[in-house]
Amino acid sequence: MKYNLLANTGVLVSELCLGAMTFGGKGWWEAIGKTDQDAVNALMKLALDSGINFFDTANVYSEGLSETMIGHSFAKLGISRQHFVLATKLRSRMGQGANQVGLSRLHIADAVNDSLKRLQMDHIDLLYIHGVDTLTPLEETMRGLEDAVRSGKVRYLGVSNHPAWMIAKANGIAEKMGWTRFAATQSYYTIASREIERELIPMALSENLALMPWSPLAGGFLSGKYSRTQSKAGESRRDNFDFPPLNKEKAYDIIETMEEIAAGRNVSVAQVALAWMLKKPGVTSIIIGAKNLKQLQDNIRSTELTLAENEMKRLDEISELPPEYPAWMMERQMSGRLPD
Repeated sequence: MKYNLLANTGVLVSELCLGAMTFGGKGWWEAIGKTDQDAVNALMKLALDSGINFFDTANVYSEGLSETMIGHSFAKLGISRQHFVLATKLRSRMGQGANQVGLSRLHIADAVNDSLKRLQMDHIDLLYIHGVDTLTPLEETMRGLEDAVRSGKVRYLGVSNHPAWMIAKANGIAEKMGWTRFAATQSYYTIASREIERELIPMALSENLALMPWSPLAGGFLSGKYSRTQSKAGESRRDNFDFPPLNKEKAYDIIETMEEIAAGRNVSVAQVALAWMLKKPGVTSIIIGAKNLKQLQDNIRSTELTLAENEMKRLDEISELPPEYPAWMMERQMSGRLPD
């Protein structure tokens, strides 16, 4: 397991991060996964034993139960608080009250306190805002996050599911006011859906933000269970919850190429998909999810797979994004900028 810097914080996080979206399965989240406490403890122990020191959850996962189970697991395993980095998120609705949702200073303060109670911890290492709240000005949100940092309840800040311009604007506000900037962005990224390479990744590289891809296997679609002739996997959440969206015909082309590489390397398709992403510019830590030990062990083995240059080229070409303005104009105009 390799460790990468969390932007310019000096903090090291493992190249794989164990996501906890499948923990609990309360309410609507049962469609994602319903891993019970004993299974959670086993997954957490395997992750720690394999060198993973980075864990990701959100207050909304299983209506708070995911955070509670992670807290119980760390207590049960007796892991020192200084041996792991924990991330959680806020923004989603957490109750029926009019203000139990969003990115206001009020809700940020309440959500941080509630998460800490569920986690049985006195601080959150990395706090993400989980999505956009168009009703709340960015200045209000950044001030609320700064309050959480200055209180000692939060160490670093992250942003998830935001456009690049909004992240840059928010960090500009923070810098102007002397507040804490976002150090990380968590975005949907997979070999079958590379849209963040247009704006978000260039922004992250330019502004020195750590990139944490979520759903690198496209909700299980790239796990090796799906193909043109196998549209149902039987034990995958994709069968009942077809998310995140992707171009499935293009994804099948990519899967077929990955199958050829996987067969030649005697590894799984999922390992190829993860190994490809581990080599992409800007990627700090890939968030993986698992319902059982077998899945987690397979994903962890992707860190042992180094794809050859020709294999990366094949995968890059089959998954390439179509040209889009203004990128094609920039490339055209820069073609004559440098001397031959």
